[in-house]
Amino acid sequence: MRARMTNLPKLAAGGYKAMVALEMYLAGTKLPKSTLELVKLRASQLNGCGFCVDMHARDAKKAGETDERLWSVAAWREAPYYTDEERAALALTEAATRLADRPDPVPDEVWDDAADHFDEESLAALVVAIAAINAWNRINVTTRQLAGGAA
Repeated sequence: MRARMTNLPKLAAGGYKAMVALEMYLAGTKLPKSTLELVKLRASQLNGCGFCVDMHARDAKKAGETDERLWSVAAWREAPYYTDEERAALALTEAATRLADRPDPVPDEVWDDAADHFDEESLAALVVAIAAINAWNRINVTTRQLAGGAA
């Protein structure tokens, strides 16, 4: 497989700069880095973005994430490695990523569980984080960005 575009940051400089600014905002929020990386990893798995799965698994590992948590995030409901807060974030991530999969894309119980675990500011940041990784996934899948940075 070959990338369809090899220099997206240059070709869409303004858009790329805006996306990076969004990531800088997210890095400065109260959301735990581990939760943020798990959300990015799970959304990327759902969207089939090999580039982002690779990057966020590596970033999470560098930040101290365990192999067990990285290997099992795709089956987080059945794995014992996640906190209730992380489970709420992952459930919201799945719902907000799979909007077309059901008539009520983000059910009240999913939202309410997340709202029980995050204050309003952190919940807002979580929603933005989910939207951002979905945008990154769509950019990278569409342009066939390759895992590991291979072009």
